[in-house]
Amino acid sequence: MTSLFQILSALLDLVWFVVVAHIIMSWLVSFQVLNIRQPIVAQIWYGLQRILEPMYRPIRKILPPMGGLDLAPMVLIFGLFALRVILANNIGAFG
Repeated sequence: MTSLFQILSALLDLVWFVVVAHIIMSWLVSFQVLNIRQPIVAQIWYGLQRILEPMYRPIRKILPPMGGLDLAPMVLIFGLFALRVILANNIGAFG
């Protein structure tokens, strides 16, 4: 069962990495360092959007409108951190 814990931990790490990459890329697009009209940038951007939008959508439904400020990525990162803590504290249940 330890391998199940390791797989879940790796999956949480992967999702965390993708969310952080999306946040950084959104800043670079906002500050016009990256241009969405470039094909490779557009493919990466829309790929990240398609992966993360199903996770962001339920969070955005709960959060009140913030006037253009999207807090869904921060809430998702906090949720991933909470899941990691829960898994770490219950590692005995896996072994």
